[in-house]
Amino acid sequence: MLRSAVLGGGASVVAATAMGSLGPEAAFAANAATTATAQKVEPGAPDPDFAEGRIRSIKDNTLLVLGSNMVLHTIRVVDGTSLWKLGPVGFDQAKPGDGLYARGVRMPDGMLAAESVWLNIVNIKGHITNIKGQTFHLDHNGHEVLCHVVAGTTVAIHSQSPPTTDLSMLKVSQHVQVLGAWRPDTNEVDIATVFSPH
Repeated sequence: MLRSAVLGGGASVVAATAMGSLGPEAAFAANAATTATAQKVEPGAPDPDFAEGRIRSIKDNTLLVLGSNMVLHTIRVVDGTSLWKLGPVGFDQAKPGDGLYARGVRMPDGMLAAESVWLNIVNIKGHITNIKGQTFHLDHNGHEVLCHVVAGTTVAIHSQSPPTTDLSMLKVSQHVQVLGAWRPDTNEVDIATVFSPH
């Protein structure tokens, strides 16, 4: 279920670099149609400057990624590439098994020179079923997701309030949206931002 949250709907992240941010909010803020690159792509055709999938192997600065459509992508991380994994990270944080979205420039040899890479990013909605310590359980379409608060990283945005590290306003049965980083092959997520309408 979370694998599909990481790898499904890749078009939702392609506008992030156009918005000037690598954070998770930017990655899910717009649709592909808002970018100049996406406007050059025929409707229904894949965007050549975008790739998604799971990392199969890493050699030097190159990622071999198997897309959810079973297409293999070769992605090169260059000096200017921005990487996100619950926050800005170095290339050494990319691991085989990580899910990713990548945006960049397609080279003549078919390799994607990445401008931005988001590792294990998820955007899920549901209602809180249990709160215990630094975790809460989220019911996401009938699937349980264990969400972990990460000290120094996790923030909450309540209604129109500014971000805060105070999560005490979260309550059982409350509907929330969680942006964060999936722990591959689990039902667990480290929280970057949790949005609550109240």
